[in-house]
Amino acid sequence: MTGQQEAPRQRGASSPILSLIWRLIALAFIDAVALLLAYAFFGGGLGLAAIILLAITAAINVIFLVDRLYPLRWISPGLLLLVLMVVYPFVYTVYVATTNFSSTNVLAKEQVVERLEQQFYTPEGSESLSWRAYRSPDGDFLILLADPSGRQLVGDPAQGVIPLDEYQATFGPIDPADNLPTSIDDHVKLSRGESVRYLTALSQLVITDAEAQLRIVSLDRAELGRQRFVYDPATDSMTDQQTGTVYRAEGGFFVAADGTRAPAPGFVQVIGLDNFFRVVTDRRISGAFFGVFTWTFTFALLSVLTTFALGLALALVFNDQRLPLKGLFRTLAIIPYTVPGFISALVWVGLLNPNFGPINGFLRDFVGVNPQWFSDGTLAKIAILLVNTWLGYPYMLIVALGALQSIPGDLYEAAEIDGASPWQRFSTITLPLLLVALAPLLIGSFAFNFNNFTLIDLVTEGGPPTPGAVTPAGQTDILISYSFRLAFSGGRGQDYAFAAAISIFIFAIVAAITIFNFRLSRRLENLTG
Repeated sequence: MTGQQEAPRQRGASSPILSLIWRLIALAFIDAVALLLAYAFFGGGLGLAAIILLAITAAINVIFLVDRLYPLRWISPGLLLLVLMVVYPFVYTVYVATTNFSSTNVLAKEQVVERLEQQFYTPEGSESLSWRAYRSPDGDFLILLADPSGRQLVGDPAQGVIPLDEYQATFGPIDPADNLPTSIDDHVKLSRGESVRYLTALSQLVITDAEAQLRIVSLDRAELGRQRFVYDPATDSMTDQQTGTVYRAEGGFFVAADGTRAPAPGFVQVIGLDNFFRVVTDRRISGAFFGVFTWTFTFALLSVLTTFALGLALALVFNDQRLPLKGLFRTLAIIPYTVPGFISALVWVGLLNPNFGPINGFLRDFVGVNPQWFSDGTLAKIAILLVNTWLGYPYMLIVALGALQSIPGDLYEAAEIDGASPWQRFSTITLPLLLVALAPLLIGSFAFNFNNFTLIDLVTEGGPPTPGAVTPAGQTDILISYSFRLAFSGGRGQDYAFAAAISIFIFAIVAAITIFNFRLSRRLENLTG
């Protein structure tokens, strides 16, 4: 009996060890992948992403190895996704908003300095060099140079241009025909005929070191260039040795005293809150921004009002017990909800076409007007609201129908006995009770339309343009489409940092709406509880 009881206990004791082994194997795999990704991130200049990845990996190891943190194991995947999909993008957006990152300022300062220092020039009056090529069995070349004074140099792709007496290599026997070595290490001297054969490859060969750059110009001539730009870290300036011009780092560029920029792209630098202040201080931008800001609120508010009003009106009609074929009418009313929104938006663009659209055709024939829906700012806004009402009312119809079903009929019977008119019953019973149930949904709809980029881009693409606007702000642009055009609209604006600053404004507004939604929901719960 004792032996029979010991066996299960021993098997149970081995399960924690087995669980630990599997846990260690899984963690080893996760750590290996994380280290590889971190190494790739560091190599690609994404140091912050690598640090965050390593910190998350370390946290996962602690959570899965410390038994007291066992409950966190179940929520750690969600926390990981929260950090990767929400926290890191937000932190990175805040960082970008504090820089001058744009289509003209995309590189790090070190990269710009490196690009400038890689530029060479041939000084005026420089002497041409004669050359002979040496080729290895692997197809590599060495160039032996001589200037008119007889000084000899060696052009080695691995080491640069080096004086012959300083070049550490093994020279073969001297050829009495030209007094040149027949070989250098495993590189064998090419004859003139062989040099012609490899002239294309030799002319494409560029041998560069920190001070000089060698190019083969023709069969009997080579040029030795000098480094054009030299950077001085002490003064944070770049000197053009060809012209003597000094370029100083200013505003993300290397700029001369006369305002001329060095021939290189700008670099990214932290500028603090300048992008946020630009919205207020720069009149050219503030006019467009506040116009977009005002229209964004107006568009979101009117979208909620029009869709809710139409959806509620149809819900009241379809909820009437005396209406025949209610099921058919309800089905027909929610058809716009079953069609993908982008298809419906494009169909409406065709319907509103000023030249060929059936709506304008009807108006021309019976009213004598031909509205220019997409070239007039006011009409474009009306078109946007019209299309959004068509797309949004079925949702309001469905939720309003559901809410109407929950209102007790006794309330209407009592109000009718008291002599209340239909409007009084609607305003004192139906609407207040509907708002209690639907207020969070209406606020959510407001937040959705506040960022309704798809509708704006498909119907008007933000147009028509705002007269006199410096930034690419159209008259129907909302904040999200405006920031998109700032960041990605080719030829009109690619100011990524300013777009990131506007995105933070949008985040703050939507966060405020969300907080208001939570507080309102809590108050309504207390009111109805």
